[in-house]
Amino acid sequence: MTDGDREAQVLDAVITLVDSLLHDFDVVELLTELTERCAALLDVSTAGLLLADPRGQLHLMAATSDRTEEIELFQLQADEGPCLDCYVSGEPVSIADLATVIGRWPRFVPAARTAGFASVHAVPMRAAGSSLGALGLFGTSVGELNPADLLIGRSLAHVASVAIVQEHSPTAEVVLPHLRSALTSRVVVEQAKGYLRERLDITVAEAFTLLRRYARASGSHLSAVARQLISEPAARPRIVAALTDLADRSRTPEGVIE
Repeated sequence: MTDGDREAQVLDAVITLVDSLLHDFDVVELLTELTERCAALLDVSTAGLLLADPRGQLHLMAATSDRTEEIELFQLQADEGPCLDCYVSGEPVSIADLATVIGRWPRFVPAARTAGFASVHAVPMRAAGSSLGALGLFGTSVGELNPADLLIGRSLAHVASVAIVQEHSPTAEVVLPHLRSALTSRVVVEQAKGYLRERLDITVAEAFTLLRRYARASGSHLSAVARQLISEPAARPRIVAALTDLADRSRTPEGVIE
């Protein structure tokens, strides 16, 4: 990728996220878009995002791969790792070589290395002077995150944080309900993914891809489609039929949904 191509993609990512400030948007889709853009633009392999609830407990909101989702969840279970430290401090955490910090995170480091990660970086999600969560950036090779990549990651995370609390001045009284709503939306999306996995005999990742495509095609929020699928029996047959048709049209010769 040339410098010009990279600059154009960075600007496109910023514009996409800033547009969310001006229009009605779905927070799960927004945060998924953030992780995908970071994984594509920065010198990392994958990305994941943890968001805090009103009690300060972190929850997984988005991940660009199954192994990223697993290692992010492992951080929560083990109660240690770069994203947790980043959330608590409100400052970036950058580890060029995970092998050098096994004493810092004795459970996380072996799990991350087993998953194929050699470096990890975390960028804070902040608003109103408070930490909302952390964006995790995972590399399969040893290396620092250069200052330009760090700035891009922080900028995109900041725009997303502002989008979450966009409707009012980001005081604590306003931020907390928005976080609660975002986490509730994520739970509903996870339920819908599980339902489609069983109903259509597809993977969880494929179910998420179908939900996002259907939501975009129908001009609906991702979380709204998921909520209809789970909570509105009358709408379920129509949505399942549409998703089944979309799945059939999206299958590769190997039977994988792209």
